[in-house]
Amino acid sequence: MAVPSGKLDAIDRRILAELQADGRMTNVELARRVGISAPPCLRRVRALEEAGFIRGYHADVDARALGFEVQVFAMVGLSNQSEAALSAFEAQCREWPLVRECHMLNGEIDFILKCVAPDLSTFQRFLTEELTAAENVASVKTSLVIRCSKDEPGVPFDVLEKRLEESALS
Repeated sequence: MAVPSGKLDAIDRRILAELQADGRMTNVELARRVGISAPPCLRRVRALEEAGFIRGYHADVDARALGFEVQVFAMVGLSNQSEAALSAFEAQCREWPLVRECHMLNGEIDFILKCVAPDLSTFQRFLTEELTAAENVASVKTSLVIRCSKDEPGVPFDVLEKRLEESALS
């Protein structure tokens, strides 16, 4: 049972919302929460995985508790924005362990990187020896995170459900 892109029913969306909130629950508990029996629930989860709606399951670890005291956003400008150059930079970012997220942007900045490091000197070494020294990097501006007041994974399913309700009424 493959779920075609854009063809999620209310049960599929509830499964996704529940798993997003708690990816460790058993299939039996998930089935109970969404109101179906366990075998079809498992088939739906597998179909959602195969269709790419579920990309994986991860533990939300506390970086600071693990000794990663420094979090930095780096705004990167490239000298060449050809597709080959953009792809090469993205591939390089995937190789750098301190880079945890890499987003291509439009506007003045080509990429924003979320980086973590155990201390400022480790980040500074990465910045000077790797990031600014990388091929095609023209500029880097960094901002050190003082504190995080919100860090929610995934998407707001309540907003999606409200939008679907409104479109059904029109």
